[in-house]
Amino acid sequence: MTKALLIGDDAPNFTATTTEGEIDFHSFIDGHWAVLFSHPKNYTPVCTTELGYTSKLKGEFEKRGVKVIGLSVDKIEDHDGWAKDIEDTQGAALNFPLIADDGSVAKLYGMIHPNASDTMTVRSVFVVGPDKKVKLKVEYPASTGRNFDEILRVIDSLQLTANHKVATPVNWKDGEDVIIVPAVSNEEAAKQFPDGWNEVRPYLRIVPQPGR
Repeated sequence: MTKALLIGDDAPNFTATTTEGEIDFHSFIDGHWAVLFSHPKNYTPVCTTELGYTSKLKGEFEKRGVKVIGLSVDKIEDHDGWAKDIEDTQGAALNFPLIADDGSVAKLYGMIHPNASDTMTVRSVFVVGPDKKVKLKVEYPASTGRNFDEILRVIDSLQLTANHKVATPVNWKDGEDVIIVPAVSNEEAAKQFPDGWNEVRPYLRIVPQPGR
């Protein structure tokens, strides 16, 4: 049985055939952040809407230094027809690679849903950092479309907190106040945040978001 990938684990490397040619995943990342998300198979209605919307977000991902790659357990020759449907129905052409998986990548990342079938992938999202470690893992049921605005929000938080000793509160959005992490003493915080902070509780210190 494949061990489940957890946040902080190394993202396994793989080579795969995609709509943009053969890729090596770690080389694909190449110092960027990456989003890898799976689809059960081609021509699924919910995933069609997701691929179209993600294509519309290309500029948002690029300004964050994020590369996107999709995965479908289907043959490469079937991807072209689905890509045409995505463009026709969603108003956006597929503009990132879509893996034609034989099931090996899905198994490597623990995407198979054994309670559904031996081959059907759960609709997973992995965010991988430039250090090639898993930073976020989310799984959705087949009936519920994924929220890629939320994926962008989490990436904003991940990138901010990777560079500053802060955490982001509930429903936080880029530009809003953040929390100084408890591990930072007041003396250290005074050096990092010389304009001060709002101490709601000793463990809850609110401060304006620092620059990324």
